[in-house]
Amino acid sequence: MKIRRKLPKPSRAGRPLYLIGYSFTPPTCSDLQSWFDLEYGGPIRLRNEPGESTHLGQDSSAVLASHGPWSASFRISISSAEANEWRDRLGWGHSHAGQVVATSTSPGNACDQILFAARLAKGLTLLTDGTAYDVSTQAYLNPSDWKDLPLEQFRISDHLRIEQAEADRAGHDWFLTLGLAKFGLEELETFTPAGLPSQPIIERLTEIAQETLRLGHQPKVGTRVTMPSLGLSIQVVRHRNVARAGIPLLLREIAWHSLAERDQS
Repeated sequence: MKIRRKLPKPSRAGRPLYLIGYSFTPPTCSDLQSWFDLEYGGPIRLRNEPGESTHLGQDSSAVLASHGPWSASFRISISSAEANEWRDRLGWGHSHAGQVVATSTSPGNACDQILFAARLAKGLTLLTDGTAYDVSTQAYLNPSDWKDLPLEQFRISDHLRIEQAEADRAGHDWFLTLGLAKFGLEELETFTPAGLPSQPIIERLTEIAQETLRLGHQPKVGTRVTMPSLGLSIQVVRHRNVARAGIPLLLREIAWHSLAERDQS
């Protein structure tokens, strides 16, 4: 797909978690409310964001959705100018777009907040028969893809993926997480000797990302942290900024060793 170098400027609500492109008549807030209550046992409550004076969900207005203690903001239809920018960047043919934006998160509620936002994105994709784009993981989700993601409970694999890419270090492979940024954390990266099986590395990096989410914070560069549940000692090597597909990424390079190896050394 055609990729532009720069992202469209963030709206007042902030950088979206999901863009939902569609080409037909948009659903109403009542449609989304009914779908959510049926799918996830509501009640979901919808109200205009502060400062919005239009009818709920109309004229590109932002709507605040809440379900119990969790909340997220969405717009069923963003402005034509924004929709065109995203269409050009993402290379899809959809003439309209909506978006889902997370509200503020804390280490204690981040997983539930992100799960709730994903449920809204799923609902908007199914109701519009459109395509969702996960901005952090850079993944496209069609209605058939969402059917494989029930989102009944939080699973890190639904919100994060590990990418293997060409490394700028000779003789090495590059692995990085895409998705931790949703939770207010920096992405993780690691470099391994070229030719090693990739699946064990992907699984291990996923486990480290999940444990990092549970801890709710990341260690500073130059420090080492023990993750007893994984039997690992994690060292943070460096911090850097890179851009992939026009998206700025904050990365922390890590290396790990088994605790058994450290005890023997």
